[in-house]
Amino acid sequence: MSHKVLVYAEVRNGKLKSTAGETLAEAKKMLGGKLENLHAVLLGEGCEQHANTLATFGASKIYVVDAPETNTYQGEPTIQALDQIIKKNNYTIIVGPASPTGRDFFPRLAIRNNGAMLTDVVSFSLEGNSVIADIPMYLGKCGKVAMSQSAVTFITLRPNVRPSEVVDSNAQPAIEKFACQFDVSKFTAKVVEVRKGASERPDLTEANIIISGGRAMASKDNFKILFECADVVHGSVGASRAAVDSGYAPYDMQVGQTGKTVNPSLYIACGISGSIQHLSGMRTSKCIVAINTDADAPIFQKADYGIIADLFQVVPILTKEFKKIIE
Repeated sequence: MSHKVLVYAEVRNGKLKSTAGETLAEAKKMLGGKLENLHAVLLGEGCEQHANTLATFGASKIYVVDAPETNTYQGEPTIQALDQIIKKNNYTIIVGPASPTGRDFFPRLAIRNNGAMLTDVVSFSLEGNSVIADIPMYLGKCGKVAMSQSAVTFITLRPNVRPSEVVDSNAQPAIEKFACQFDVSKFTAKVVEVRKGASERPDLTEANIIISGGRAMASKDNFKILFECADVVHGSVGASRAAVDSGYAPYDMQVGQTGKTVNPSLYIACGISGSIQHLSGMRTSKCIVAINTDADAPIFQKADYGIIADLFQVVPILTKEFKKIIE
């Protein structure tokens, strides 16, 4: 059986997310480099500008849904657009990011296609006609291998688990402008207004650099030094459960077993002791730097680099040095 793969390339605020290149790289590996069966889809007005970028990552054909209904993410319009493309072209494997957006609509899209759903995987491959996926379990201490023998399989890949790969920097894709027939009667929600936050920090699950604070931050105001440092390197700020429970940070910043699982290239833990629950949410980070006054803190056993010092002295120095490097 020859599989046809469709990759959902997420666009936010007119910018192509890095997860697009990551998912295409993993899908290309699964297909053994057979790019003729690797396609992608872009949603939103003006999204065609990203088609050439997807082509350099290996997509041989790109569907462009240049429709106002898909400008701002909403589940139902997105599902209807992809559902029509999938059914018209008989795709057997659909891949997207395990981002907030992907986690929202991929399961519903799988149900509409009576397909199997493999979510938050770190890799996937083919064995005969079966799709095999690796999914971490039990705080990352072990993993399970999931198998799908369904006619249609939907997969969400955890962000930052693999780098994007440029296949051909001069590639020119086949572009198909797809006209979707939207059933607006099923649009149960409507975007009335979009309010941007004070910063453009990436979501924790997609951030390449994360600076997290623990109970040692001592107050909500003290997190300002972490935000200042993160903004210099275009990173995000996280928190341990202890910091969240103490009221120093909101829940959506929590990293760990009961918070978010992250996979950044650089994770800086400030004043975090390193409980197993916290480690489970960041243990797959490429490089971990721990800053703590307690030399016996468990976080140092997991860290690639450790700094036994007061975080309130170290972080401002890091911010200053990062500025020098970037400037």
